[in-house]
This record gives sequence, C-alpha cells and structure tokens, in this order.
Amino acid sequence: MLSQLPSSCSSIMHGTTSPQFTTLIIICIASFSQMVHALALQPQLVQAHDGGCIPAERAALLSFKKSITNDGAHALTSWHGQDCCRWRGVDCSNRTGHVIKLHLRRNTVLNPDDGDYYDGCAYAKSLFGEISPSLLSLKDLEHMDLSMNCLLGPTGHIPQFLGSMENLKYINLSGIPFTGRVPSHLGNLSKLQHLDLGQVDYSGLSSTDITWLTKLPLLQHLSMSGIDLSMIADWLHTLNMIPSLRVINIAACSLDTASQTLPYLNLTKLEKLDLSYNNLDHSISSSWFWKVTSLKYLSLRQNQLFGKFPDALGNMTSLKVLDLSDNNLNKTGNLKNLLINLCHLEILDLSYNSMNGDIGVLMEGLQCPPEKLQELHFSENKFMGTLPNVVGEFSSLNILDMCNNNLVGLIPLGLWNLVRLTYLDLSMNQLNGNVPTEIGALTALTYLVIFSNNLTGSIPAELGKLKHLTILSLKDNKITGPIPPEVMHLTSLTTLDLSSNHLNGSVPNELGYLKNMVGLDLSNNNLSGVITEEHFANLKSLKGIDLSSNSLRIVVDSDWHSPFSLQFADFASCQIGPLFPAWLQQLRGITHLDISSTGLVDKFPGWFWYTF
Repeated sequence: MLSQLPSSCSSIMHGTTSPQFTTLIIICIASFSQMVHALALQPQLVQAHDGGCIPAERAALLSFKKSITNDGAHALTSWHGQDCCRWRGVDCSNRTGHVIKLHLRRNTVLNPDDGDYYDGCAYAKSLFGEISPSLLSLKDLEHMDLSMNCLLGPTGHIPQFLGSMENLKYINLSGIPFTGRVPSHLGNLSKLQHLDLGQVDYSGLSSTDITWLTKLPLLQHLSMSGIDLSMIADWLHTLNMIPSLRVINIAACSLDTASQTLPYLNLTKLEKLDLSYNNLDHSISSSWFWKVTSLKYLSLRQNQLFGKFPDALGNMTSLKVLDLSDNNLNKTGNLKNLLINLCHLEILDLSYNSMNGDIGVLMEGLQCPPEKLQELHFSENKFMGTLPNVVGEFSSLNILDMCNNNLVGLIPLGLWNLVRLTYLDLSMNQLNGNVPTEIGALTALTYLVIFSNNLTGSIPAELGKLKHLTILSLKDNKITGPIPPEVMHLTSLTTLDLSSNHLNGSVPNELGYLKNMVGLDLSNNNLSGVITEEHFANLKSLKGIDLSSNSLRIVVDSDWHSPFSLQFADFASCQIGPLFPAWLQQLRGITHLDISSTGLVDKFPGWFWYTF
C-alpha cells in the first residue's frame, strides 16, 4: 500500500491531477494562507506589546485616573507615557499585552489622630474619587484590588457595572465605606474565585438577598464583614450551596444565630470561618459549624455565646486558630479532653469570658504537641491555681496573656525558658515571690506587665538585658530596694511604671537615656534625692510624668528649657519650691498639673494663669 502512495512533491512536479491530490493541494493552500494571515497579524501584536499596552486600554486607565480627584498615596504618579504595563499597580499579559491585573490597594496604616478624614476615609492618604466605568474596556482584567481607598463616587454605592466585567476572578473592594445595597449583578461574574467587600468599620452597606452568590460556582474566598445581613434568615443555606468555599468572613454582619440545622453539609472544603462581632445569643454547642472538621481558623469573638463546649470540638483536629474571646462562656467542663486532640493548634484565645477551673489542668490539654503553640490568651477570666511549670514546654510561644484571673503562687521557673516570648502579661492576679533573675533570658520581650500582684524582693538588674522592651509595668506590688540603673539602659522603653511599691534610694541619672519614653510613673514609693536637668536630658518624647508621693527634690536652673512638651504632670509631695519654678511656663500643652505640697511659698506669677 505504501508503495502506491506517490510523493506529493513528485506528483505535483509531474502534473498529476487526481482528486486526492487536488484535495491535498487545497489543504496546503489553505494552511499556507492561514500561516500568511497569522504572520501578517503578528507584527501588530508584537507592536502593541512592545509599545506598552493596548492603546484603548491605556486610554481606559487614563480615564480612570481622571476620575481620581486626590492621590494622597501617590499611587498614580507613574501613570504617564505609552507603556502602561510599566505603571505602578498595572500588570499585563506577556502573551497578549492586555491588562490583566489592577492592584491599587492602599497599604498606609491609618492614624486617627492625623485627622483629614472624609466619610470614614483617610482623604490625605488614599485614592479619592470614583471607580470609573472606563474599566469596562479592560476586557481581559482578571484581578482588581482597589481596597482601603475612598472611591465612593457621587452616590457612595458599589457600581453596578462591575457585574459586567465577566473575566474577573479576583475583586477586593474592602475598606471602601460604601452605602446602600450590595448589587446582585455581581452574580454575573461566573469566573469569580475571590470576593472581598468587607468593611473596616460598621458601614451603611447592607443586603437583603445573597442568593446571587450561588451563581458563582468557583468562589473560594468570600468576605462580607461589616455588611448588615440581619434581614437574611437563610444565609447559611445559601452559603451551603457553594461547596467550593474555603474562606467565609461574615464578621460584624448583625447576625443573631448560628444554630441553624443543615440537612446535608456541602462546605467540606471550608478552612476559615469568621463569625466574630455578631449578636449570636445561644448555646455554643448548638452551632452548625462544629461539623466542619476541615476548619483551620474559627473566630467567634465578641458574641453572646454561652454553655458548655460540644464533644464535636475534639474532632476539629485541623484547627490552628480558635478564638472564643469576649463571650459569656463560663463552663470549662471537659475542655481539657477536647483540646488534647487539637494537635495543630497555634493560637487559643479564651479571654474576656467568665471561665473558671484550674489553669494547670487546662494547660495539660495543650500538650499535643506543646511546641506548636504560639499565642495563649486567657485574660479576664476566673482561672485558679498556680501557673504550671509545664508552660515552659511551649517553646514557640510568643504571647502569654493571663491578666486578671485568680492565679496564686510563684511564677514558675519554666516560664523563663520561653525565649521567643514577646508579650507577657501576668497582671492582676495574686502571684507572690520575687521577680527572678532568670527573666533576663527573655531577650525578645517587648511587653512585660506584672502589675497588681504580691511580688516582693528587688527589681533584678537582669531586666537591663531586655533591649527590645517598650512597655514595662511592675506597679502595685511590694517590691523593695533601689531602681537598678540597668533598667535605664532600656532605650526602647516608651512606658515605665514602677509606682505603688516600696522602692527606695535615688532615681538613677541614666533616666535621661530613655529618649523614647512617653509615660513615666514612679509615684507612691520611698524614693529620695535630687532630680536634675540630667535626668530629663533626652526625654524629648515625654508626654506624662508622675513623681508624686515620694521625697524627691527637683532642682533645675532658672533658665532651663525642657526638652519635652508634657500633657500630664504630677509633682505632689515633691520639693520644687520655695520659688515658683520658671520652667513650668514652657508646659503650654498640659491638661493636668498637680504641684500641691511642693514647698512653694512664692506667689503665683501672672503668666501661670495664661499658660494653664
């Protein structure tokens, strides 16, 4: 058979005109024509890509830029020239040159004290304006992140045209304080995998129907936090119809129950569920989510849940983060036996409840394995007993918060093995004994608070090794002895509170090294000696100082200029007289000043009444 098939080239050369060869010639010509056509078009594609992005898409982006009335974050300063694919926040396809990604999230951390806000937005540090419909020209756009900006437009509503951007896979509009209703048109985005409409604060955004979400079969991440969903009774049944979901964040949505029943559970891939800051007011054991054993993150913070924990908690062996803080939970029951199965647990927050029981027994349930734990938050409960030495086995722990419980006894030596600890709060308990010298091993600490206990002994000089410490409070104990000068070498300190102890001796001159100090409280001790300009030399950040109820004498030159601008100052019972100190005239921003019982016999100068 093979010998009977002539060579295509030889047949053509010899003028063969059989039907088979005629068909073959036509196919070759057609293929050649397509190849020529493709080659003719390719220079256009290359030209568009080499020149930046598609001209029509560049025009669309520039139209979007025109809709921005204020660029406080300077996010669009690079938006000029032909090559828009090089503009900040714009990504193009390497193959086609089309814009596929627009990422303009504001990353600046807001400080409410900065002012310059507009309808909940940080006007000075955000994009301010509107989301222009010119973005509809970006036909290939897959990723759009405009979050944490002020793109409210004239109506303040989420633009409905977003529902026509059919290739979008990722939308993040979180932190834009929209009002009105969430448009159901978003249900047209059948390729969508990530949808984040979450609000930073409670907003005027609401929804009475979320069934459109069931039209998003690929959706994996859903965040509607801060959106009022209180009018939707069947929200769970709707979400249960989207089996692809891995993340659900419906915190602060004014939901009043999570005790619904499901005939079947579709959310078998769910890894993160955030129901915090709602109004859930029922027994915690009646909640539907205990069946979702795939969960790695569960937050129920700040609800009104009560009752005992269900046995099903012990089956949630994938959990890494469990936050049950700020509820009405008061029964530990078999919690130890349930926690013992959670071998991947990294963060456990039980704070702000009324839970009781022995703290040692509870911690025995956290041994699987202990080195996984990173944060333990048990503050504001009624836990009793002594802190067990086994806490030293939590070698990865960086936060331990036991504030305001009923703990007694000594601080266990094992605690000083936690060399990764950055935050330690044992305040408002009934702990006794000394602050051991081993505390110097916790060199990663930035926050150390052990106030309102029954600690005795002296302040160990080893505290001076904690170079990263920013907050140190040992107030309201029974600590004696002098203030070791080593403490004054902690130059990162912003707050130092050693008040209401039995400290004696003088205040070290090295106090002047604490250039980052904002608040200093040494009141209600037995300190004596002289405070001079040297003590205040570098305290340029100081806003509050309390030296009252000591036997200190403040002596500075009459022409001394203080480096700080105080808002709070209490020198009661210190000696600053007999003449009225002229340096007080410099404290023009002060709101609280106590100079009672300071030995002043001089009359108040006229400037005093104008300054304060």
